[in-house]
Amino acid sequence: MSKTVADVMSKDPILVRPETPLKEAIQILAEKRISGLPVIDDAGKLVGIISETDLMWQETGVTPPAYIMFLDSVIYLQNPGAYERDLHKALGQTVGEVMSKNPITIAADKPLREAAKVMYDRNVHRLPVLDSSSKVIGILTRGDIIRAMASD
Repeated sequence: MSKTVADVMSKDPILVRPETPLKEAIQILAEKRISGLPVIDDAGKLVGIISETDLMWQETGVTPPAYIMFLDSVIYLQNPGAYERDLHKALGQTVGEVMSKNPITIAADKPLREAAKVMYDRNVHRLPVLDSSSKVIGILTRGDIIRAMASD
């Protein structure tokens, strides 16, 4: 496999912004039959990714952290910060409230083999592809890699 990311990535992916309503993002994912969308800021720079996994919070609800009472004090057995974050995801109304921040990315000129290793090692299903100025120029999915393998 001597192909590069640019050879097999989907070019010009659909992009959303942090202020995009969640309902709109869900509609795009459903209609286009895709599982994730890169999120960009006003300058076109990648700020996050919203995926089906992020959206599952909307349906699952959130379990408060376990705690015990001791001498009128609440002692959390789990991190209450994680609960706050999870609650925000479950109640979020915009892409920015629900998206995963700091997504793993890759450059277009990288070998496909390297992209496959990153996806496997980090257990991610998609990699936004960035140009030298951090603008999103494509997206690479596990399916893209499998199709490339099949065409070899």
